[in-house]
Amino acid sequence: MNTCVIFNPTARGEKAKRFRQHLNQIGATSKLKLTTAPGDARRLAREAVEEGFETVVAAGGDGTVNEVLNGIGDVADGFMHSRLGVLPLGTVNVFARELKIPLSILKAWRCIEQGREIEIDLPCGQTTNNGSPETRYFAQLAGAGLDARAVELVAWQLKKRIGSLAYVVAGVQALFGPPAQITVVTGQETLTGGLVLIGNGRLYGGSFQVFPKADLRDGLLDVCVFPRVDWRVLARCGPGLLTTGRLPSSAVRLVQAKSITLTAPERTAAEIDGELFGVLPARFFLAPMRLRVVVP
Repeated sequence: MNTCVIFNPTARGEKAKRFRQHLNQIGATSKLKLTTAPGDARRLAREAVEEGFETVVAAGGDGTVNEVLNGIGDVADGFMHSRLGVLPLGTVNVFARELKIPLSILKAWRCIEQGREIEIDLPCGQTTNNGSPETRYFAQLAGAGLDARAVELVAWQLKKRIGSLAYVVAGVQALFGPPAQITVVTGQETLTGGLVLIGNGRLYGGSFQVFPKADLRDGLLDVCVFPRVDWRVLARCGPGLLTTGRLPSSAVRLVQAKSITLTAPERTAAEIDGELFGVLPARFFLAPMRLRVVVP
């Protein structure tokens, strides 16, 4: 099997510990590349494509998946030559959940060994970061406003202790700040809101179906716009989201588009796959059926 697995050897948590227990088994049929610093997964993925590996596996969370995805894309025609595999070791693993990849390491590895693949749409974001243009692919989701501000505020030591609840704590902190004023232009209509979420799949933040009509293969981005974001909206949306996994339709605007542009009068952060991306203005679009990914 022509497979390269990219893994952070300093990763903590039970999943990472269990993964290490199976390193000999996984390494017997694949090449292991170990990261040494943030951003290494992207570089190593690029190297793996250049070395001719057909399957490049991200062993980690959604951030690792994003780095590996962009490393494949850094090579000309990289998505034609190599496909993406996922061993979900992260806190939330939204992309793995979307594709129904088992959260068990051995079961996920068996899926990679079996090698069944599908083609899905490949979303991309473009913005300016520290005065320089930046383009980044994403697997599952992007956002601007409150959620990106929460990503900025996440205390990483707290995340190590309480997992995804650290984002809830950061989200509460973000609510105390001034609300964002984001303009969303889809080409068909213009909307405004304090929080904008952009999905390729249905799920956000775990198993929450924020984008109920989303399809990874329909050539469209799904956009969820919160006209307002405050404590009243949180109280209105929270109970339903926790019990049914869905947002009340009266609290948000859901639209689909091939591309969207986000702008804001004040500094407003954007995130991609749970990692900071840059600040608005930003444009999001996708390449239909561009990404090959290994699935059960």
